[in-house]
Amino acid sequence: MKQLTLALVAHDAKKADMAEFVAKYENDIRPFTLFATGTTGGRVMERCPSLSVTRLKSGPLGGDQQIGAMIADGKIDALFFFVDPLSPHPHDVDVKALMRLALVYNIPMALNPATAERLIESFRE
Repeated sequence: MKQLTLALVAHDAKKADMAEFVAKYENDIRPFTLFATGTTGGRVMERCPSLSVTRLKSGPLGGDQQIGAMIADGKIDALFFFVDPLSPHPHDVDVKALMRLALVYNIPMALNPATAERLIESFRE
């Protein structure tokens, strides 16, 4: 069976939630190849030092576009993007483009921990 690739992205107010989520499901996430935007990846690696995470640029500096390109190239199997709907985001256009690519290429996308948990459960099957 092919090793699946998971992309991790989180808005600033949700980075701690992402790190905690990954720690909670570390054993389920370990088999994935992991890519993350820079700061999110750093927070995940601090919380889960045994995981291997390829860190890309931070979101505002192009990390969202890097993950979007990987989605377009068929290199990402699922996206966990913990969104903060209550804060303004200067790079909102990039965020929307990333979400649009996940929709266009029909990859599973979790925008909050509840949905990510359901996806994790489905990957166990």
